[in-house]
Amino acid sequence: MLVVDRLDHVPPPAQGAVLAIGNFDGVHRGHHTLLGTAARIAGPMGAPAGVLTFEPHPRLLFRPDTPPFRLTPPADKLRLLAAAGAEVTAVLPFTATLAAMPAADFVLDILVGRLRVVHIVIGFDFCFGQGRGGDVAVLHHMGEMEGFGVTVLDPVGDSDCRPGEGFSSSAIRKALQAGDIATATGQLGRPWSVTGIVARGDQRGRTIGFPTANLPLGDYLRPAFGVYAVEVGLDDGRTVPGVANIGRRPTFGKLDENLEVHLFDFAEDLYGRSIEVRLLAFIRAERKFSGLDELKAQIAADSAEARRITAASA
Repeated sequence: MLVVDRLDHVPPPAQGAVLAIGNFDGVHRGHHTLLGTAARIAGPMGAPAGVLTFEPHPRLLFRPDTPPFRLTPPADKLRLLAAAGAEVTAVLPFTATLAAMPAADFVLDILVGRLRVVHIVIGFDFCFGQGRGGDVAVLHHMGEMEGFGVTVLDPVGDSDCRPGEGFSSSAIRKALQAGDIATATGQLGRPWSVTGIVARGDQRGRTIGFPTANLPLGDYLRPAFGVYAVEVGLDDGRTVPGVANIGRRPTFGKLDENLEVHLFDFAEDLYGRSIEVRLLAFIRAERKFSGLDELKAQIAADSAEARRITAASA
């Protein structure tokens, strides 16, 4: 996938594309439909198909104090877009200047002048430009004037979506925060995951017989704090089942939020390696224990339940 993150010089292979436009946080099933539609249109035209997206997420500009909310930080998003078949992804820096750009200028300068789009694909509620003054009607009108096509998709969903609503990043965030992993997985089309470099923790897990790999949560959304059955993708392509805790570890008086994962039947050193922890099921909410004996007994029970869940999903 060709990634373009500087629009002052767009390479020719990235010009003349059919682009789906949006934030694409989560790269969920609705986003796959947008990209798939772009690919179907691009094929007969002999044009590349891809995505125009924005970084940082516009919410960070308009609400800079918002708690972490990203389903897919930038690196994850690019990886998932490539896996979904995007041939080119243009990443437009979302700044105050861009937010204040009139809708017509956005079309003429960005879409036509720099990217030379031949067709765009958007959701029915897509808005852009200063004061969100650009909408579907504006794009249709300017597309006719400037010679590019516009395809607008209605909400894409299934029977589990609320009536009149489709797959959405907002709904996935709410599901994860409620511990509803089944709904989040169904909308994403895959388990939600956290990817990162394993950091050194306080190594307390080793002393109680459950060594863990620690991942900082960074910009990721905080799902419901508690214990999860997970599978862990290693940087060598292997997948290992496990059990993870996401939260603050109140038994030890911790305040920082992180993810700790214990990999079943695994004894290799993971420090400094990249892993992807995929949430398969929510087992229980995080709570404070009276002491190490009670904690160890609960971890053993959680591990047994996680083994049952991961074995059933294998």
